[in-house]
Amino acid sequence: MKEVKVIVVGDTHMPRMAKQLPERLLSELSNAELIIHVGDWQTREVYEQLKQFAPVEGVYGNVDEPFFHDHFHSTLVLNLAGHRIGVTHGHGKGKTTEKRAFEQLSDQDVELILFGHSHIPLHKEYEGTVLFNPGSPTDKRRQSHYSFGKLTIYKDEPIQIKHIFFAEKNQ
Repeated sequence: MKEVKVIVVGDTHMPRMAKQLPERLLSELSNAELIIHVGDWQTREVYEQLKQFAPVEGVYGNVDEPFFHDHFHSTLVLNLAGHRIGVTHGHGKGKTTEKRAFEQLSDQDVELILFGHSHIPLHKEYEGTVLFNPGSPTDKRRQSHYSFGKLTIYKDEPIQIKHIFFAEKNQ
């Protein structure tokens, strides 16, 4: 059965937080069949670099330049191997980032919501929907590690979801 390998990344904030994507992320991108960015790319160069590895889907965040508002939406629903996956950045007013993300996609009948904004890695179930924040590969804020996500998707099987953590940007 064919699998779909997806890398989930967000909150890259480049070039402010890093001049280049970390080696640990680059090594995983070489095997990706799809890359999903959950917003706060910051500049178009991030998109241009990512699309050299695989097709790129994503949403815009609250600090992205006009290119992203012109070419992406605030929310996205993907159908991958029969699985409906919602994508949003999660920014806004009131509530927690994860609750905003859930509410932004709660009417879309998705089984997984990918979001960013907080830079805090998260993987949990909420009201029957899996919520996943990959964290950030370039701006860990108060977290102990940089991170991004990896999905392995098979038709008619649960999506395999995991974080990839690393200690140094140049790893």
